[in-house]
Amino acid sequence: MRLDKLLADMNVGTRSEIKKVIRKGQVTVNGEVVKDASISVTGEEEIIYAGEKVGYEEYEYYMMNKPAGVISASDDKRQETVLDLMDDRRRKDLFPVGRLDKDTVGLLLITNDGQLAHELLSPKKHVDKTYRVKVTGELSEDDVEKFSKGFKVDDSFTALPSKLEIISAGETSEALITIQEGKFHQIKRMFLAVGKEVVYLKRLTMGPISLDEKLEEGEYRRLTEKEIEKLKNR
Repeated sequence: MRLDKLLADMNVGTRSEIKKVIRKGQVTVNGEVVKDASISVTGEEEIIYAGEKVGYEEYEYYMMNKPAGVISASDDKRQETVLDLMDDRRRKDLFPVGRLDKDTVGLLLITNDGQLAHELLSPKKHVDKTYRVKVTGELSEDDVEKFSKGFKVDDSFTALPSKLEIISAGETSEALITIQEGKFHQIKRMFLAVGKEVVYLKRLTMGPISLDEKLEEGEYRRLTEKEIEKLKNR
């Protein structure tokens, strides 16, 4: 790829800024000063940009404990996004894998690997996603059975079978729910259809990946090689 594209992908500056720095002779490739932004590079070279070494990574993979109040988007002119919380990310083309509602917290995967994201989000792949939920009203075994069979939620959505495990039941109930879909406000709509209102929702797992309990809300870390391998070979 072009040298200026590689540098832009690694988020060191805009293409126009990068070209200016290159023309000034402030970029070296394998120890040689380069003044042509269009030269071809592979990413294996040693590239020094304005005195800083730039390592190239084709793909990056992160786990975030998403906090409430931020949206699951790459960019938004009016609201804070999950990517705004990542101050040391390298690539500029990262995006969240799927969406969590603004008030929902928990596991969110962030990457620039479009193929992996498709594999995780495609309904045909049957990827489990488990959430901890608190609802108003008392959950019952009738609810467990209804969820397990799938049911018509409203005029526009019929939910596939899901797994509901009651943790506690009373005026406010807690449960774990595992689904394989990702419809708009799906879990809130499902519980509303059985007379319950969701007051707290946290995603715990996505496929073989579980939320790192050490991550506070708003914190993130890179996925380990083992976690990446699990996602690709699940």
